[in-house]
Amino acid sequence: MPRSGGLPRSAGLLGAAAGLVAGVSALAAAELVSAWVRPQSGPVTAVGGAVVDLVPPPVREWAIQVFGTSDKLVLRLGILLLLALFAAGAGVVGVRARPLYGAVLALAFGLVGAVAAAGRPDASPRDALPSAVAGVVAAAVLYLLTGAVRRPGPPGGRGYDRRRFLTVVLASAGGSAVAYLAGRLSGASGAADAAADRAALELPAPASPARPLPPGVGLPVPGLGPFLTPNASFYRIDTALVVPRLGADRWTLRIHGEGVTRPLTLRYADLLARELVERDITLACVSNEVGGDLVGNARWLGVRLADVLREAGVRAPSRGGPADQLVARSVDGMTIGTPVETVLDGRDALLAIGMNGEPLPFAHGFPVRMVVPGLYGYVSACKWLAELRLTTFAAYDAYWVRRAWAAQAPVKTQSRIDVPRGNAALRAGTVAVAGVAWAQHRGVSAVQVRVDGGPWQQAVLAAEDTVDTWRQWVWRWPATPGRHVLEVRAVDGTGAVQTGEEQGVLPDGATGWHRVRVEVAGAD
Repeated sequence: MPRSGGLPRSAGLLGAAAGLVAGVSALAAAELVSAWVRPQSGPVTAVGGAVVDLVPPPVREWAIQVFGTSDKLVLRLGILLLLALFAAGAGVVGVRARPLYGAVLALAFGLVGAVAAAGRPDASPRDALPSAVAGVVAAAVLYLLTGAVRRPGPPGGRGYDRRRFLTVVLASAGGSAVAYLAGRLSGASGAADAAADRAALELPAPASPARPLPPGVGLPVPGLGPFLTPNASFYRIDTALVVPRLGADRWTLRIHGEGVTRPLTLRYADLLARELVERDITLACVSNEVGGDLVGNARWLGVRLADVLREAGVRAPSRGGPADQLVARSVDGMTIGTPVETVLDGRDALLAIGMNGEPLPFAHGFPVRMVVPGLYGYVSACKWLAELRLTTFAAYDAYWVRRAWAAQAPVKTQSRIDVPRGNAALRAGTVAVAGVAWAQHRGVSAVQVRVDGGPWQQAVLAAEDTVDTWRQWVWRWPATPGRHVLEVRAVDGTGAVQTGEEQGVLPDGATGWHRVRVEVAGAD
């Protein structure tokens, strides 16, 4: 568009502002459309999921170690920041070059989101719609705004068409507010329905309840956490940027595949009508570094997975079954492969519906998830479970296996010092050194502590609940002034000593002894 007086001095800033307005309008439109399609189809979520899928495993592990369970929030904020920068840049291009060029850039970015959404494991063609609509809205708004900046203002001046610019900004802001609120209200309505469904559930009493916790299972050491981890404190590591919220009445589980002679489709009511068992089981994430907190202990309620599989005609490989891998698929497309032999070896592998006396929280897999003691979560603990397919490890690699993780991953013996914390300032005298140790399905038979590389000292173990749970321990240390290094190792129920060889979490879990450094001052 030719101008008689040239671009206004603030053309760059106006172009960037136009891009940001267009970006906000696009996200608001996508919010409304994704509420109709499904929350996971939104462009930020779709692009974030694609990022999680594509980043190398070491980068993902770095993010988990740095940001912990806030990694998804950081990822979303990062995507929003990049979107803002791109939108601002497109606005500058539209002003400095031609409005059409900026609009094409905005439309292209929307198409990137559409491709990302359509390429998700659980996607349907309509999942591309929110990003496509967002791209069209962004292109239209940006074209109008950059056109207004390039449109001459008063005759002979270097100004721009302020009235046109402000009119488009106000119209975009109003439309964005309406679309965003409508989308949020619609999404909130669906989430509220699922929450009400969960709140109305009354879990039946287990036919096989967990045994009462033995006296002394938790040690009265200040700073040492409870034996059972509260739901709100239980770690959460998964790839879901938006937690699925599915009502129990809509849930189904399909069981099929090699060696399944009687395919099953189960509903939530079918599980409630079966024999329910309650067990205390410690879960651990393979991303847990030595001394990390990505481990928790809970009381789970569910149906024995082995019973369901046998009802479907599944046999263990050792008994002639053709399938050695059980692939669980979640409602968001995640796949997790579990050894069939392990699930059928007599351990309390569960289709879990309850956690610590209440229905599963949404963040931990409601309506139904898998829990298999003795295996890391990425090969056993599928949340938001939708399908179980029998196959072989040779024929299929699950999600994490395709990303350089081991196909089979039993939990390694680990121990952790919780008290005192690293770099703690202590007083000379008797100091309680305490923590937890775990070796699920093998149990912990001993914990040993040493100071400054000296001889190993036997810690006092808390009472054992089961071999599938962690054990607390304490050692009374006669601390002397100076800087000291405390180390801990555990011995599992088979007599095997925890290795001191240091290895990172890839490909099948970290190893090494946890150590903390402390400084002890003289006694008062």
